[in-house]
Amino acid sequence: DVKTDLNLLLECLKYQMDCPLSQKEALITIYSICQQNSEASEYFREIGGLMFINDLAKSSVHCIVKEAALFTLGIIIESNVYCQQTLCTSALFEDLILFLIEKDSGVNLKRMSVYVILVLVSNNKNGQTYVRDTGCISLLLQLFRTTLSTSEKNLSDENTEPCYQLWSSVCSTLCACVNNPQNEDNQNICCSVFPYAKEWLESCTEPEIVRPICSFLSLTVANNSYAQKYFVSIGGLDTLAKVLLELMHDSCLSHLSMKLAVVVTKTLDACIANNSAMSVVLAKYHAVSELLKLLSNETLDTGEKISIILTIGHCTEVCEENQCELLQNSGLPLMIQVLTESQDEELIKAATFVLQNCKQMTEQLSLKLYDNSLNVNNAEELDVQVQKRCLQDYWKKAKEILHRINSIEKEHDEERVQGEVFVDESSVANSEALKSHEVNPADPKMCTERTHKEVRCPQLTSKLNNQGLAPSVTSAPQKNETVNTMDAVSTRQTEQRNIPCLVTELQTDSVPQSHSINGKTACVKNQSGYIFLVTFFLSHLDQHSFCSEKTEKVKSTSSTSPSHKMADLRCLGCTAGGLSLNSRTFTKMLQSCLHRCDHHRVILEAEERYRRQLRKVAAGNNSRSAAHQSM
Repeated sequence: DVKTDLNLLLECLKYQMDCPLSQKEALITIYSICQQNSEASEYFREIGGLMFINDLAKSSVHCIVKEAALFTLGIIIESNVYCQQTLCTSALFEDLILFLIEKDSGVNLKRMSVYVILVLVSNNKNGQTYVRDTGCISLLLQLFRTTLSTSEKNLSDENTEPCYQLWSSVCSTLCACVNNPQNEDNQNICCSVFPYAKEWLESCTEPEIVRPICSFLSLTVANNSYAQKYFVSIGGLDTLAKVLLELMHDSCLSHLSMKLAVVVTKTLDACIANNSAMSVVLAKYHAVSELLKLLSNETLDTGEKISIILTIGHCTEVCEENQCELLQNSGLPLMIQVLTESQDEELIKAATFVLQNCKQMTEQLSLKLYDNSLNVNNAEELDVQVQKRCLQDYWKKAKEILHRINSIEKEHDEERVQGEVFVDESSVANSEALKSHEVNPADPKMCTERTHKEVRCPQLTSKLNNQGLAPSVTSAPQKNETVNTMDAVSTRQTEQRNIPCLVTELQTDSVPQSHSINGKTACVKNQSGYIFLVTFFLSHLDQHSFCSEKTEKVKSTSSTSPSHKMADLRCLGCTAGGLSLNSRTFTKMLQSCLHRCDHHRVILEAEERYRRQLRKVAAGNNSRSAAHQSM
């Protein structure tokens, strides 16, 4: 039975110390029995066979015995975890380092030593720690850099193949040092050989080189942000993308290239899985479209499809360029097809991941479009609100002005009614006198005098128009619109009481104090509410500027006599608007004035004629009364 055979083989090893070939044959028989047989390995450990082979590997002077002993140790350790724990010591790692650095050690002995390191660290956290603490991992990295030269293209050559086998074993051992369980410290140490791995990928796309390197890169950068960023920083991701493009070009003719493209795809996914933002590097190589082509290959198995779809998902997770490329290359229908036709749960999850990215992309695109339209709408709405506020302010001010104008018009109408009653009473007595002095419109002379009596205020009119008051004061007289002088005099004081409340709205202080005034009488449209404006502004003009400007205007535009010019210099009737006057005091003031204007001169002459008529009437009445008394 197995136990008896193992006891006999162990005795053979002990008694055949001088026969290395017999020891080698016994070792080969032992590992063939223990290979994939945990119980046999455990029994061989219990009878002391495991430690005897360990001592034999260190003490034997025969290279073939050393190699066979190390290989047998590796098989037993790999078959039984208790044997692994028994031999996982720093002393064994140090012995293995000696085998690797000795000049007399051949490639096969180094390869067997690397194999023992591999089984010691596989699925063993303690072994990963020992390999780092003893410096064994640094030696492995040195072998990765120096064992095989990038110039050696023919890997099947007799001289090259042993070195390649050692290099391949080193790659596998480094993978075990950083993964299962993940060892972040060992990952960070292994980052030092990334430039050499990149150089290998750039110089060779043979499966014998690409597969070990991609496996090593995938496990070293897995779940390690530092390793991922470093690999991307040296251009490693660009190199992988280029290798993928080259393999996809060859996959049309070679099934092997297609399979190797899947391996590169897994490595790409490992490099961006924890940092999808780095997938933007792949956008310029159109990696998503190449992955979709690879996914459409019917020879792929389920595991390969899962790897490709997950890589597409990580590429499109945050990168808009890759998302657009997915849609442009009909990636969405392909994902839906995989989702509906597949029965594999993991494959369905991977396809759902990609579809979820598409959903998020659509939502983000909708939000961006909404935000853009909202920004535009907000800007337009803000402009409209500002315009509305401005218009509301304007309407508010306009309404206030209109309200004050209406109140002033009402008061002005009441005062005018009172004035008209007074005029009607006095007109009975002097109607005959006034009829004799009516002006004939057809008389050219009288029209000329009438023209001289008109006062035009074009600047004042334009200023009022600018203030937004319409209808504005006009300078051209209209028919039947002459202002009654007695009416103006009788209502001047009332107007002066009512006007100041409107002055603040019109901001009369902005009106220049010097206005070019032609003529003597303000002529306005006889519309209620606006006649007081001219009266107010004329009565508040500066006296000196009024007289000086009027004098300059008369000098420049008129060729009248010197006496006529002197009459225009200064008139007390024009400058006494603010004084409290009645008919008697006003007449006396005009009589004492040396330089009366045409307007007040005509008024004074008319009053004198009126007084003469009254005296004549009174004299006639007196004569009739005396005759009646004498009778």
